[in-house]
Amino acid sequence: MKEKSTNSSAVSRRDFIRVGAASAAGFMVVPRHVLGGKGFVAPSDKLVVAGIGVGGKGESDIGNFHKSGKAEIAYLCDVDDRRAANSVKRFPNAKYYKDYREMLDREHKHIDAVSVSTPDHNHAIQALAAMQLGKHVYVQKPLTHDVWEARLLTKAAKKYKVVTQMGNQGASSNGPREIREWVEAGLLGDVHTVYCWTDRPVWPQGIAWPSTSAAVPQELDWDLWLGTAPQQQYVDKLIPFNWRGWWDYGTGALGDMGCHLLEVPFSVLGLTYVQDVQASVGTVYVDEFKRGYFPESCPPSSHAVMTFPKTAKTAGPVKLHWMDGGIQPERPDELGPNEAFGDGGNGILLIGTKGKALADTYGRNARLLPVSRMEGLNVPVKYERVPGEENGHYAQWVEACIAGYGKKAVSAPFEISGPLTEALLMANLAIRGADMRIDGKYPARNMKLLWDNKAMQVTNFEEVNRFVKREYRRGWEVKDI
Repeated sequence: MKEKSTNSSAVSRRDFIRVGAASAAGFMVVPRHVLGGKGFVAPSDKLVVAGIGVGGKGESDIGNFHKSGKAEIAYLCDVDDRRAANSVKRFPNAKYYKDYREMLDREHKHIDAVSVSTPDHNHAIQALAAMQLGKHVYVQKPLTHDVWEARLLTKAAKKYKVVTQMGNQGASSNGPREIREWVEAGLLGDVHTVYCWTDRPVWPQGIAWPSTSAAVPQELDWDLWLGTAPQQQYVDKLIPFNWRGWWDYGTGALGDMGCHLLEVPFSVLGLTYVQDVQASVGTVYVDEFKRGYFPESCPPSSHAVMTFPKTAKTAGPVKLHWMDGGIQPERPDELGPNEAFGDGGNGILLIGTKGKALADTYGRNARLLPVSRMEGLNVPVKYERVPGEENGHYAQWVEACIAGYGKKAVSAPFEISGPLTEALLMANLAIRGADMRIDGKYPARNMKLLWDNKAMQVTNFEEVNRFVKREYRRGWEVKDI
């Protein structure tokens, strides 16, 4: 019989922290064959997985873990019974909770790993709670809502020695590996400029917060859904998807597609932290010469330019352009007039001193430009491919968790996906800055933000530093480790 928790305050934060701390100190996840002694083979050596957020993308995530044949989906948690319904039906033997804190408190001794697929603003607090209990974690992209949180989870993965993977399936695709091999073979020369673009958002942005509240559906625990976010009245059409366009919960088009597209330049060029960033944003006018001001909402379109320091794989700094809302870079001269530029909505273009490469979402359909350069191309394979590519991203994590920390590599561990997430969230600082009105003016619209990576702050526009680490709702604070 499934167990349901409907009381969001059933487990106090104090009790949860007390239990979590004790468990973290005295409990370690190890493969079952180790527990059974040398030579012992467990009858069912499977990873016991708990899902936090099991509707929508969370539903497909846990489904893919299960398809690996090596994962038991034993616990389900979702604040909305409607969204969880399919997973509850598919895994009838799994215990069901609404409050992840109660689930971890009661079941942590029986859980090996946790999957987090909730709105961006709750990723860090939920993932960190699991990591502090010694659980391996799979967290949907973007890894976190804020820059500081990304740095925190990167540190936590190392401290708690757990296997981590961000839901960045393209990191397991062949495309990034192929392009990396081309670059290292010298086919592009020195890559100095990158363009990544998307047709997202495909949800409303650049709009005012609804003027009227609505009744909370009986299946939804609104307080738990808010989590770390400020107290707010429930409004229609925020759940299950449009929260992406509101800064309190989502991270806009960059958060949705940035990890998938920036993965290629990050893995190919060895990029890490941004040194400066500038942005321009689309404007919504509500009347003649009257610009609308909707600071709660992400802008309808944006163009951010990030500068990355020289790496071991580049001759100098790299300029990375991010474009969303349908904005695209100029078509390369090497691309035929009728050839698709990206996949129609998204694309990745790398420009080097000796050539250019183009790819679609996840790095799919990687090709040199002009495409005639692909004829007879024979570059040695240097980097091991992931079986199943994007679909294999899930089984890869499951197998690494069963093997234990440090035993098997994964494509998007937090040591890689943390800095990647920080970079796109840094671009969001510039986007928010460009859209910020102070005393009737927009002071950062034509400004380049300078980033002190060690201090984790913008040094020349203090107003955006409050978004590096936001203020959490009381009782839902994310604390340093």
